[in-house]
Amino acid sequence: MEVNMSFSNDMDDEYEKLFRRLNPPRVVIDNEACKNATVISVDSANKHGILLEVVQVLTDLNLIITKAYISSDGGWFMDVFNVTDPDGNKVTDEAILDYITKSLGPESCYTSSMRSVGVKQSTDHTSIELTGSDRPGLLSEVSAVLTHLKCNVVNAEVWTHNMRAAAVMQVTDEETGSAITDPEKLSRIQELLCNVLKGSNKSRGARTDVSHGVTHTERRLHQMMFADRDYERGNNEELDEKQRPNVSVVNWYEKDYSIVTITSKDRPKLLFDTVCTLTDMEYVVFHANIDAEGPEAHQEYYIKHIDGSPVKSEAERQRIIQCLEAAIERRVSEGLKLELCTMDRVGTAI
Repeated sequence: MEVNMSFSNDMDDEYEKLFRRLNPPRVVIDNEACKNATVISVDSANKHGILLEVVQVLTDLNLIITKAYISSDGGWFMDVFNVTDPDGNKVTDEAILDYITKSLGPESCYTSSMRSVGVKQSTDHTSIELTGSDRPGLLSEVSAVLTHLKCNVVNAEVWTHNMRAAAVMQVTDEETGSAITDPEKLSRIQELLCNVLKGSNKSRGARTDVSHGVTHTERRLHQMMFADRDYERGNNEELDEKQRPNVSVVNWYEKDYSIVTITSKDRPKLLFDTVCTLTDMEYVVFHANIDAEGPEAHQEYYIKHIDGSPVKSEAERQRIIQCLEAAIERRVSEGLKLELCTMDRVGTAI
């Protein structure tokens, strides 16, 4: 089965490379068309997840997307993004502009959609993914376990939302300074950390995964919290409706689309968070308009499920609303990001 799956992945990659050679993507960067933003146009053959890949490249450069027009109805993908640097100025750094062109243009090399998270093998460190109940002192307890097991934390990012916590930690073996390869030690790490994450909450589970891969951390955190169903709210939870984003989902029956509209306070990486969630929920964005030039951001998406159908039920509609609210609120919770060399420093930071 593993051999067949590997062969299938290789065939997918070869087909995609051939398709991209026959239909090379085109990137145009214009600093003259708009008075207060750099305009980036991307034309490419369409595939599921390509919008997220483009938004991810721009977001990882800490660029602010103030406007976006998206169309991917059919076999072609055409996007226009108005972006600025974090200070609100046009993007003029030639190194950044060249990186955008190479990352999104003909020289780019996307992996197949089956591996779009971007997992790459690493011998430098081991990645530990944690999900469980949030509580005061949780990170200190995790740190203590890793210290006891002679693991050094290279960096870590932790998100909390709705009484749940997720973390991606990159650790090394204290003795070798590289990835942890001992199966018994890896199993012990998983066992002890899982016990810490469960805490006293017996109604919700905990999960610990270990890998030697490198993933896009923020994308992975969204996936982990989505899988942990952090979007489900308790009946007794007190909610501040003014703080919650306004999300609506209606069907446009004439065109067979579902229209998702989101109004919320603007902030960096907002577009990435919403597109990431729609993609992971297996919805395809056919058209979208984004306006985030003021303190509020307005997003409008015309979507269908990957099977070609619009939203079919009230339960599905409510689930989309809850998941998008959660995606926006997770980052508002301002998760903790650590870039450290030793576990001793983690303890000090906490």
